Amino acid sequence: MNMIQVTSPYDGHLLDELPLHTQEDVEQALSLAREVFDEQSQWLPKYERVAILQKTVEIMTSRIEELTLIAANEGGKPYMDSKVEVERAINGVKLAIEHLGAFEGKEIAMGHTKSSAGRIAYTMKEPIGVVAAISAFNHPLNLCVHQTVPAIAVGSPVIIKPSLLTPMSTLNFVNILYEAGLPKAWCQVLLCENEESQYLATHPKVDYLTFIGSAKVGWFLNSKVAAGTRVGLEHGGVAPVIVEPDANLDELIPALAKGAFYHAGQVCVSVQRIYVHESIVQEVTQRLSTAAQKMVVGDPLDPKTEVGPLISHNEVNRIHTWVQEAVESGATLVCGGERVGESCYAATLLLNPSKEAKVSTKEVFGPVACIYTYTDIEEALDAANSLEFSFQASVFTKNIDTALHAVRRLNATAVMVNDHTAFRVDWMPFGGAKASGLGLGGIPYSMEEMSKEKLMVIKSKALQ
Repeated sequence: MNMIQVTSPYDGHLLDELPLHTQEDVEQALSLAREVFDEQSQWLPKYERVAILQKTVEIMTSRIEELTLIAANEGGKPYMDSKVEVERAINGVKLAIEHLGAFEGKEIAMGHTKSSAGRIAYTMKEPIGVVAAISAFNHPLNLCVHQTVPAIAVGSPVIIKPSLLTPMSTLNFVNILYEAGLPKAWCQVLLCENEESQYLATHPKVDYLTFIGSAKVGWFLNSKVAAGTRVGLEHGGVAPVIVEPDANLDELIPALAKGAFYHAGQVCVSVQRIYVHESIVQEVTQRLSTAAQKMVVGDPLDPKTEVGPLISHNEVNRIHTWVQEAVESGATLVCGGERVGESCYAATLLLNPSKEAKVSTKEVFGPVACIYTYTDIEEALDAANSLEFSFQASVFTKNIDTALHAVRRLNATAVMVNDHTAFRVDWMPFGGAKASGLGLGGIPYSMEEMSKEKLMVIKSKALQ
């Protein structure tokens, strides 16, 4: 039996050793999920699903510290942020329970033409079928909740394949679901390599694929799924921020520092491209540099740490190479630009890198932010919209007309006004467009994605 070793990204110490699943295991998991879904007598009534999810909340709430340490150890996200992730995950389960009360169909109008007279029609919600979920490393618990709990809530069996770098949070959470009373057929975990993951994602027994990860892999899987499989993709962005001369700098600086360097920048909507008006660019650069240099970098288990390790040493090397390339092509290195030990990278700020540099055109997914000078907001908006990504963006201004103009012009699925691009709550719609993804996440939105509407039309003489 092949095994994987789960290690701390900070210091490399062994956390666990887990068996890998084979293609045969994938086939068995799919058959079990398909069997339980196809036999409606095995479906869980809504009240049972609610009771199971309520018990899940109780168990998670009693184990916040344990869940926090698991996530921080395996993913490297600082303790303070991992604890917030756990609290969000608990709230995500609560949101699913709450949304079930509003999870309903509607009446479809009949009788306004002669051909539809004597009829009454309603839609009703049904689970979509078997859900396959492929997850990412950067939020190992909360992503698992977002990809499994909506399926369970609506009555769709789900199979989740977590990142092999951070599988422990998923395994622990699914065991909590079992402890809360969920039959194992309704949520299964597979630890498998790329070939087996592709087999899972593209299998004809899958009705819905939710994928969080790289655009290259996501769009490839989207092209290979079986006919009729609905797909939701969440990729990355190169999030733009526009800072107007009237922005409140006292609020702006801490927001940008958090949005850029939170979880060492390993967030799909992390602040990366900051367009600052020329009249304030010097002050913004200086103040943001000061904030960046004050951030505590290091051990994710230290409650004071603000910037933890990258997920691997290869990522540290890649980010350093990108920063060096930017400097060599004309960017000013304002601060950072160096390793902190083997696994961490200093919070880094670059001024005016070239438009062609990787840090300007690709998602860094590291603690690196770039400042660009502009003279007119239309120039900044054009630059912000110049890439193939469309996820979250933001604008800082006190002028409501400027704010609304930016909201209208920015190519983004969400625009934050006077807040950083990484803002998120778990009940809001969340997802990218263009190269950044397909469909919408967020607990209630995922529940809609993982269900389908059935129309019932009744013809009766009583309605004549």
